[in-house]
Amino acid sequence: MNRRAWLLSMVWLVCGAAGLAAQEITVLPNLTYAEAGDVKLQLDLILPKEGEGPYPGLVLIHGGGWVGGTRHVFRPKAEEAARKGYVTATISYRLTNPDKTTGKPEYPFPAQIHDCKAAVRWLRAHAAEYKLDPRRIGVMGASAGGHLSLLVGLTDPKDDLEGELGPRDASSRVQAVVNIFGPTDLLRCFETSPGGVGFLKALCNGTPEDSRELYVRASPVHYVTNDDPPVLTLHGEKDTLVPVEQAQLLDAKLKAAGVTHELVVLKDQGHGFQGEAAQQAEQAAWDFLARHLMPSR
Repeated sequence: MNRRAWLLSMVWLVCGAAGLAAQEITVLPNLTYAEAGDVKLQLDLILPKEGEGPYPGLVLIHGGGWVGGTRHVFRPKAEEAARKGYVTATISYRLTNPDKTTGKPEYPFPAQIHDCKAAVRWLRAHAAEYKLDPRRIGVMGASAGGHLSLLVGLTDPKDDLEGELGPRDASSRVQAVVNIFGPTDLLRCFETSPGGVGFLKALCNGTPEDSRELYVRASPVHYVTNDDPPVLTLHGEKDTLVPVEQAQLLDAKLKAAGVTHELVVLKDQGHGFQGEAAQQAEQAAWDFLARHLMPSR
């Protein structure tokens, strides 16, 4: 993903918060939720300051092709979510970090999903401390973060993607997923997205010819079952980095399994939403989360 595409993909994340009423929040930055060898995995926690809770939780997962990006890009949305009444965590996870000479990743899949699931378990394990309702946790991410959000939501312990990091006595199960233009079938994405090939090769440690099993294992479409949580997918009609077909493939699987789901395809939008489309996507996400996580809905 070139820098311009990445910046466009982040546009919707940083707009919309300015119009909110000035409600107080508490920010707890740089909390370590797990350690992977020498790597400290951290999150920023943003909490509603008023009221007794318990509040629903929301985990935000950044994009960047699994090779770049930072949890801080989601900070405006995390603060907005806290003002809406969510205990919100914006998380870091291990990036693939491919070698500049060989292209071999330092952290291939499934390191990324191990980290994301550990973050959900950490949040649930600390529910009482942060006035969180452990029965109501959602996850939302964009691009690579959308892909990881889907894996958090659609997989369970039998799929062997929990990892060994963080608290082991809490569940990584979530109750709602918002997927913003994330890839869902990595083998098909490799065939149809020339701009994404390098990122996929780093994530899956080679081409499909080298690592077909890993491409399948890293594809959310292969984990859909009828007990999955509700899923909202937001995708641009003209996305060339992650073609809209990826959203349609997932939509068909969710429909066949009888999973509560919504697909919003934004006309004339690419890998990132701008103008009225960004506002439409944002409102759809907040409405979906409120319907499935807020007790009054």
